[in-house]
Amino acid sequence: MKKRRQAKILEIIRNLDVETQEDLQALLLESGFEVTQATISRDIKELRLVKELSENGRYVYSTGKKNNSDSVSVRASGIFIDSVISVENAMNIVCVKCFSGMAGAACAAIDSMQWNEVVGTIAGDDTIFVLCKTENAAKVFTDNLEKLLNVKNA
Repeated sequence: MKKRRQAKILEIIRNLDVETQEDLQALLLESGFEVTQATISRDIKELRLVKELSENGRYVYSTGKKNNSDSVSVRASGIFIDSVISVENAMNIVCVKCFSGMAGAACAAIDSMQWNEVVGTIAGDDTIFVLCKTENAAKVFTDNLEKLLNVKNA
């Protein structure tokens, strides 16, 4: 049941702009899945969904990737998690501090995730700079990366 529900969640967010857990809960109910808000919250965490700026300027649930296979995304997030020490944003730039020599691999992982709000990245030995479209996009991007890092610490 859980796998079917989570597959339905991924299908829903791929096809519709879902802004809130309540919206997702209603759409799941329409599809025959009666779930609580707490269950949806757990599913969002397990699926590593993020809020992303949509084309219409609203923040909606997303996997944070475009046209990537799940295995590539899992590998990329694993590399990122194992390489990164901290993430901080200033204006529309995000600074990612890594273990020495790991910034290149972590930067490639970020690039492979193809976040909509990212304009470009550049990496040194232990630091990555990520240019985002707006200050708000940088804040959301930073929050999403911190959530990804918290999976390691959970």
